[in-house]
Amino acid sequence: MRSTKVLRTRRLIRCGSACGECQGSKKVFRPASSLRPVRVSWLFLVLLVLASSFCPSSAWAQDAGSSTGDVHIQPRVQPEAPKAAPLDPSLNTHTKPFRVETDLVLVQVTITNPLNRLVTGLDRHNFAVFEDKQEQEIRHFSSEDAPISLGVIFDMSGSMGNKLDRSKEAVVEFFKTANPQDEFFMVTFSDRPEVLADFTHSVEDIQGKLIATMSKGRTALMDAIYLGVAKMRSAKYQKNALLIISDGGDNHSRYTEGEIKSLVKEADIEIYAIGLFDQTPRTEEERMGPAMLAEVTDVTGGRTFTIDNPNELSDVATKIGIELRNQYVLGYRPTKPSHDGKWHKIKVKLLPPKGLPPLRVYAKTGYYAPAE
Repeated sequence: MRSTKVLRTRRLIRCGSACGECQGSKKVFRPASSLRPVRVSWLFLVLLVLASSFCPSSAWAQDAGSSTGDVHIQPRVQPEAPKAAPLDPSLNTHTKPFRVETDLVLVQVTITNPLNRLVTGLDRHNFAVFEDKQEQEIRHFSSEDAPISLGVIFDMSGSMGNKLDRSKEAVVEFFKTANPQDEFFMVTFSDRPEVLADFTHSVEDIQGKLIATMSKGRTALMDAIYLGVAKMRSAKYQKNALLIISDGGDNHSRYTEGEIKSLVKEADIEIYAIGLFDQTPRTEEERMGPAMLAEVTDVTGGRTFTIDNPNELSDVATKIGIELRNQYVLGYRPTKPSHDGKWHKIKVKLLPPKGLPPLRVYAKTGYYAPAE
């Protein structure tokens, strides 16, 4: 009985193909495991044919890409279509509205009388502005106290010694003239500059950090101005100014005086300085200090106050703070706008009312046009 079952199995797995390997052999045997895949594949084909014969024609239409079959694609495309639509020009701040603002040249002007006191109350028709010797139409005029971003460049070199305490008091008095909206920071320097206090609205914050400062080292003034200008790039307000408090010339900077002069001309930052200079300078740096500071400040529309008594520091610092809040702002668009990246000279002339004594005008001497 057992042998009969074996013969039947062998007959079932006899090769029925006409390949060259099998011809001439009486019997070809395969492993039993190869039998099942053959049976399953044929069974699958039979079932597939039977199923297709009973499927309606509409089912094949879906698979062929009918409108019903496209539903899975279209919803992904439709939501993206509005994003490609052009923006409202009034919302596109990177085109025309931005370019118009760059064409408007703003000039901050301070007017003083022969006693070095501020003159206020003047009007638009009392001013004339010239660019490269050609008169410009004043399109903007203001004398309001606008918020300011302020920075102090504070000398802590060894020569400050007994002047340091008075200088700290001057810084506090300067910041006391600020409005609540104003922001300010402080850079200290000796051998190298560093940011003592980042932008803040708190005078107490800076005053607290100043307490621990001590005079030491040499004077890297040019490097400190460079750091102050770089820091002002993150200022919140368009109107900004730097105040330098130092007692001598530079003797330890990497940046040269010429490089810093070029830098401040490009920066459009008003710079003031209080120079604590002895009547008899001890070094060549101290002797050249006042002239160096004046060259840096005057080109920006600010100025340098030279004193030899530290007790005057607070009064002068307060005076500068008040001056910054009583300036005239003139705005014009050049009659021949150029984007040549070159220096264009500015001259502000005063047409004062009759009866006033000779008045002094302080304003920046020019600006670099955009290079686009």
